[in-house]
Amino acid sequence: MTCQSPEQVQLVLLSYDIKAIDIQPVNSGLINMTWHVRADNGVDYILQAVNRMFSPEVNHDIDVVTRHLEKSGLLTPKLLLTKNGAVFHRENNQTWRMFNYIDGNTHHRLDKPRLAEAAGVMLGRMHMALNQLDYEFQTSRPGVHDTTRHMQRLENALENKRNHERYEIIKPLGENILALSEQLPELPVVPKRIVHGDPKISNFVFASDNRKVECMVDFDTLSKMPIYLEVGDALRSWCNPMGEDSPEGYFSARHCCAALEGYVNYAGEFLTEREERGFLPATLTIYVELAARFCADALNEDFFSWNASKFKSHSEHSETRARGQLSAAKSILSQYDEISSKVNEIFICRAG
Repeated sequence: MTCQSPEQVQLVLLSYDIKAIDIQPVNSGLINMTWHVRADNGVDYILQAVNRMFSPEVNHDIDVVTRHLEKSGLLTPKLLLTKNGAVFHRENNQTWRMFNYIDGNTHHRLDKPRLAEAAGVMLGRMHMALNQLDYEFQTSRPGVHDTTRHMQRLENALENKRNHERYEIIKPLGENILALSEQLPELPVVPKRIVHGDPKISNFVFASDNRKVECMVDFDTLSKMPIYLEVGDALRSWCNPMGEDSPEGYFSARHCCAALEGYVNYAGEFLTEREERGFLPATLTIYVELAARFCADALNEDFFSWNASKFKSHSEHSETRARGQLSAAKSILSQYDEISSKVNEIFICRAG
């Protein structure tokens, strides 16, 4: 995604009739370019240049869902309307949007299980609210958890990027990921539900004292899918205390149990037994999927953004992420039976 000049940002703000006194880039996201804007009336906003991988219509889906969450009693970011009453603005073939700003703390990894429990509570509250929404999305995200597709993309990268300068480093990593993918358990067949779609921990805004989560953000990934894929993706992120930028990822059973205890206290009533059975297998599957995606990007260098202040190249950053996800996948496998037993106890206690 191309960088946007300060002049372009100021031009977009005119479409919202906002005069900014301070504009600061927010560099935590991997996909959209984001700025924290303070208007001359003292109000703060979030301005985004939306990645072209998302169609402009995704903003209509976001508007419907966030309005529903607000009516359900949840704090949520909401899209501001332009002077013309639109939920997004188009400028030079670029989609822009603005949200109200919600103050709080964000984390890229969780070092304490109680934080995972707080995130579980918020995700459970959101799922309960979304379970009451009858809506057909204007946009879709096909293949987001198509494991076969992700493995094929990695195989293609290993086959077609042999001239990459780091190929001999990446190749054995890719082969290990592909080998582990052959061991993944089969996931149960269940109905699809409306979900956030990207419940990584950095998409949760914690209160200043970190005792609770105020809201979730980044709704471009809204979709319908088996709910265990959503919860599995959450556990993948929340239960690796090392975070995504360490090659030494591991899966914390304590984080997992705390997260699920918080979650089922709010969302346990509508879950089916088949959905519950999918939580842990989905977590393992998504670790391997993401390892494959990062590994492929270590050769393709065409999807995820990278941190030039910490890594020498896009490829090195993606490789590190891939190694971390693979390490965490092996960690969950090494304690799979023990964690399964603990998870079953949580659901049994809730049912009782």
